[in-house]
Amino acid sequence: MEKDLFDLDGKVAIVTGASRGIGEAIARLLARQGARVIVSSRKINGCEAVAADIVAQSGQAEAVACHIGDLTQIEALFAHVDELYGRVDILVNNAGIDGARANTGDSSLENWRQVMSINLDGVYYGMKYVLPVMVAQQGGVILNTASTVGLNALPGLPAYSASKAGVIQLSKAVAIEYAYYNIRVNAICPSVVETPLLKHFIESTPDPEGARQGLASLNPLPGMVSVDAIAKASLFLVSDDSAFITAVALPVDGGYTAR
Repeated sequence: MEKDLFDLDGKVAIVTGASRGIGEAIARLLARQGARVIVSSRKINGCEAVAADIVAQSGQAEAVACHIGDLTQIEALFAHVDELYGRVDILVNNAGIDGARANTGDSSLENWRQVMSINLDGVYYGMKYVLPVMVAQQGGVILNTASTVGLNALPGLPAYSASKAGVIQLSKAVAIEYAYYNIRVNAICPSVVETPLLKHFIESTPDPEGARQGLASLNPLPGMVSVDAIAKASLFLVSDDSAFITAVALPVDGGYTAR
């Protein structure tokens, strides 16, 4: 990919859930395009490995541990970034979990609260703390990882479906609220992506191999979406090349939501 097309030179970007999967792919690609990337998740060892590899490839990155469902840790993350750089140009709220698989009547309150605390509360916390920074600098971009499940509900994952639908609507609300300050907010909605999170979901089903085959044939375009495809779509949405795109929930789904 040509750097001058999606140039992020000098931009400061925070990517949560970046120790693996989609978040890792996004962090690596933003760094390749010139951004100074804060690689963040609960798994500090994974973050440090990703950040070190980015630096080894002449990128700029730093690992910071943060549980996005913990408001105290969110505060500490943004205080640290402010001390380092004094600005945040890009926030990618990517961290999330799927939760336990069960129909609504059989699911636990503990599962509901855990999924919501990370998938929805964590996105809200991140935006709450970055928005004053972006207002002060009169610009910025927020990208929240939602899901096609937030558009077309998936039976057996009520908390996950509700949380991702909430992310989409929260993204749209914030986009409208802060458009005056040149702040853009979008959501990206992947379909079936080959990640550790998907592996966890597959292995929780009664027939993992059948589930894998079913998911691989779920979209009109055959196969599963790659993390690189999500990263490239994310790069477009956080770059100045999408300067007039805001309040969008973009499916990257091989046509799944069109049916």
